[in-house]
Amino acid sequence: MKKKYVALLACGVVLAVVVGVLATRGEKGQAVLLATVARENITAKVSANGKVQAVKKVDISANVMGQVTRLAVQEGDAVKAGDFLLEIDPVRSRAAAQGLDANREAMAHDLETARARAAQARSDFRRAEANRQAGIIAQSDFEQARTALSTAEATALAVQRRLDQARADLAGAKDLLSKSTIKAPMDGIVTAKRIEQGETAVIGVQNQAGTVLLTISDMSKVEAEMEVDEASIPNVKLGQEAQVRIDAYPNQLFKGEVTEVGGSPILKASTNEAIKFKVKVWIKNPPLSIKPGLSAQADIFTGFRENALAVPLQALVMKEIKLKPGEKRDPLAPREEEGVYLMDKGKARFQAVKTGMLGDLNVEILGGLKGGEQVITGPFKALRELKDEDPVHLDKSKKKDEKSDERK
Repeated sequence: MKKKYVALLACGVVLAVVVGVLATRGEKGQAVLLATVARENITAKVSANGKVQAVKKVDISANVMGQVTRLAVQEGDAVKAGDFLLEIDPVRSRAAAQGLDANREAMAHDLETARARAAQARSDFRRAEANRQAGIIAQSDFEQARTALSTAEATALAVQRRLDQARADLAGAKDLLSKSTIKAPMDGIVTAKRIEQGETAVIGVQNQAGTVLLTISDMSKVEAEMEVDEASIPNVKLGQEAQVRIDAYPNQLFKGEVTEVGGSPILKASTNEAIKFKVKVWIKNPPLSIKPGLSAQADIFTGFRENALAVPLQALVMKEIKLKPGEKRDPLAPREEEGVYLMDKGKARFQAVKTGMLGDLNVEILGGLKGGEQVITGPFKALRELKDEDPVHLDKSKKKDEKSDERK
């Protein structure tokens, strides 16, 4: 019984091998996948990641140093332009303003005195001048009256200058005092509060920024600030349409428009980071509950071709340009050309092509193909190893797998 079972099993194996040989008889060379060159609509796009932010926002920093004595808002509060936000201890600024105001008043009195003395000296000089013409006083007395007039006028002018300086100092002190009270510069929402009542606000010095106390954002108009790779930035232009996805709102797409394209690269933390440029995309229909800082991805549509001749991206290969006998290679000429492998009478034939717009899964063909040709699209390893005139045949197993997937 056991011998009979082994014999039946051996026959089954032989039969399977024979069926396999018969199935593949007449099919030589590499099994490949094919696609027909046809006309399609091609949409080119650039994808990037970034963050949501308000189009208009204000970071409020301290212009005077001191302790925050009053704080009237919290994160999430809605404010109107002119609303009181916080106060930095105004005692020192107020005392300085009062001292300068007193100095201004003293200078004003000094100016009145100096002007009175100048007027008296002017009157004395006129009298001395008349007496001199009449021969009543000596020349020395006349010169003395003229010197006294010049001195009095110079003194009055100097006091006037000191009064002007005192007024300017007072104006500066009052401005500094006014900056101890901070009001909302615009309508919006408090989207960040980085200080608490009782803490000390620090002003900026030289190249070091001061404390950012609050951030007010107008969330009625928001944008996604994206980082676009240097290879893609030449295709991005103002006014291009975009689709924005926000992680906090899954399965939703938001319409967008490019409003700003950076002209210089984003500063990198290290030399190993890729060079990227800042691109701002205005989100036209944001949800009411949107908040700044949310992660976002955008597809920026950079071009469209209707009914363009196209091939799948994976069909493109690069092949070294062979020189004719005796021909020398130009060091400035390209060493490779772009093309596809066509299936022609059971053999692979390389065809150079000129490509145009790049889509998600296909690429526009501007020259080299007419349409209807069968291009080899895979497998990837086969495309890398193919040469002209290599025998190839259609991989029917892949076709069967596709049909079974369709039935499912």
